[in-house]
Amino acid sequence: MQGGQMVVDGPVRLSSVLTSSELSFLPSLTKIVGTLGPKSRSVEVIEACLKAGMSVARFDFSGLDSDYHQETIDNLRIAVKSARKLCAVMLDTVGPELQVHNKTAKPIELKADEIVTITPDATEEPSSEVLPIGYAGLAGTVKKGDTIFLGQYLFTGSETTSVWLEVLETKDRDVICLVKNTATLAGLIFTMHVSQVHINLPTLNEKDKQVISNWGKLNNVDFISLSYTRHAEDVRELRAFLRTQDLHEAQIFAKIETVEGLKHFDEILQEADGIILSRGNLGIDLPPEKVFLFQKSAVHKCNTVGKPAIITRVVDSMTENLRPTRAEATDVANAVLDGTDGILLGAETLCGLYPIEAVTTVGRICAEAEKVYNHFRHFKRIVKHVGEPMSHAESVASSAVRSAIKVKAAIIVVFTSSGGAARLIAKYKPPVPVLAIVVPRLKTNSFKWMFTGSSQARQLLGVRGVYPLLTSPDMATSGELGLKLALEHGKSVGLLKPNDQAVVFQKIGDSSVVKIVQLEG
Repeated sequence: MQGGQMVVDGPVRLSSVLTSSELSFLPSLTKIVGTLGPKSRSVEVIEACLKAGMSVARFDFSGLDSDYHQETIDNLRIAVKSARKLCAVMLDTVGPELQVHNKTAKPIELKADEIVTITPDATEEPSSEVLPIGYAGLAGTVKKGDTIFLGQYLFTGSETTSVWLEVLETKDRDVICLVKNTATLAGLIFTMHVSQVHINLPTLNEKDKQVISNWGKLNNVDFISLSYTRHAEDVRELRAFLRTQDLHEAQIFAKIETVEGLKHFDEILQEADGIILSRGNLGIDLPPEKVFLFQKSAVHKCNTVGKPAIITRVVDSMTENLRPTRAEATDVANAVLDGTDGILLGAETLCGLYPIEAVTTVGRICAEAEKVYNHFRHFKRIVKHVGEPMSHAESVASSAVRSAIKVKAAIIVVFTSSGGAARLIAKYKPPVPVLAIVVPRLKTNSFKWMFTGSSQARQLLGVRGVYPLLTSPDMATSGELGLKLALEHGKSVGLLKPNDQAVVFQKIGDSSVVKIVQLEG
């Protein structure tokens, strides 16, 4: 297990610590996923988040319906045009999540050492004495001494908004629990999690399928975040369903949030396009002192195979505060140094008071960590893992990154149709941005001719360090003209300046080649 890759020169780094951070309109190489909701769904706020560095917009269907999200995604499209920035769309499924629906929205106060009953009886109103859930099998699953968490933040240290329950006994279909801490549950929905207990509900439920086949298909989503992924078969089932909905291009990010998913992580990683480490629920299923071990191991495995790893629950305190805690800021930086590809903001942008500041702050922390990330050590480790003989594509991609490191290039330019070449280069985590020129390709689907490219470009927004640009189909055969236009674009967005060198990864005929070009002064 690798981690904490950092290059530090004592006097130089001390000087940089005491110097103000350089402000740049370019986002960090690490990608930021922002969850859109009540505090972040207006055109103005979304546009500001895009400019601050958000590259993927997440839509959580746990508590908000399709009509609500449709209004939000319509606003996103307006903001994208206004900000002139691409943004990918991620649909987050509900899965086997247990919920208490508090229709009256009246706060419920639970006091330590009191008794509360969890029941599947939907006619009961939620109160400090009884909590109804939509699952009849809980009593047959839990046993005395089991731990149940309930609330807004699922016991992340915000003890006043989430509650810890201990199972005392079961009576028929009811579960009798002892309240372990005093808390006030507020809102319309309270999420419930039972530590290390298998909930016998499908990972992809009927509601999820309906949302995907309607809202997801209508909006041609780029990513599906599969909540509570427990087995590789969960990913295969979703992929098969996506094909029936003509969403075969959508990528699947498996969300690992239980010990069951942890145990089958290697098989899940093989099937998924990317991984989301949901540390909120993982921190319940695992002892707190074990979470970092799995995080480092999982990120390392994702890095090794070149698939994005995204972590959650990084700056929870910014839900209500303008600044993160010192520990949170360090946590974000350490995640970047471990090789994390993206940071997912949940409550911080969904219902937090400072969504724009949360994106900005996380982006700045990531950028600082990227400056001292040991890119060459990572490069050597991946080369060693790939071994010899390398495939032609792997050889050329690694050569592009090696060249960029040696000549201190400002950028790597890659021409791609599927996005595969850009991902291959990103696997080696170059220290410079990768400008991916996505060239549309004509293909037939269900007896219709169409150009691909839009989804492939947006999906690269989930890959560390990649800046996608969708271009015209004739770019593939335009040779030097295509390269000239790519470099001009690089200058226009601030990736290049006069006298900079660029490494170019380009396919010529049946082969891929790497060359170095220098811009005129």
